[in-house]
Amino acid sequence: MRLLGAVLAGGKARRFGSDKAVALLEGRPLIEHVIARLRPQVAELVVIGRSWGDLQSLSDRPRADMGPLGGLNAALHHAAAEGFDAVLTSGCDLPDLPLDLAKRLAPGPAVVAGQPLLGLWPARLAPALDLWLATTEDLSMAAWLRQANGREIALSRPVANINRPEELDAFNRSAGPRSSR
Repeated sequence: MRLLGAVLAGGKARRFGSDKAVALLEGRPLIEHVIARLRPQVAELVVIGRSWGDLQSLSDRPRADMGPLGGLNAALHHAAAEGFDAVLTSGCDLPDLPLDLAKRLAPGPAVVAGQPLLGLWPARLAPALDLWLATTEDLSMAAWLRQANGREIALSRPVANINRPEELDAFNRSAGPRSSR
């Protein structure tokens, strides 16, 4: 299966108080930790909602400020147009996502229980998500997961989700990302 990796990085970070994608963990921006953990699992990576290094940047679809579903929709359409089978997604604030995330979530659609931005989404869902976004006001990932007949997969350990500066401080004090996870 040919996978596109998509880092959802266009959020407003209201709880964090500043741009959390660039907040430092072990001297590197949070988004770099996510990229490093996704890269070995996918054929190509894109970043949604911002420019980042030499990675291709995609804008929310069909318009900005739709939250994660707008980013997922952009990634699904890009994947379908470029011949990818599915999209492996992560928020930019999940620095210790499993190194075998795609394997654990297959077959999609599926998300990690409690972490709806960590998901595996077949590219063939692009037209269905277009229709969903055009006909609903519920832009939650949970509602879309139900609509897409997706599954929630429980992991044996929780994935760190950095939403506040104190969570980043605590994670920095704990051992940070673990390469064997």
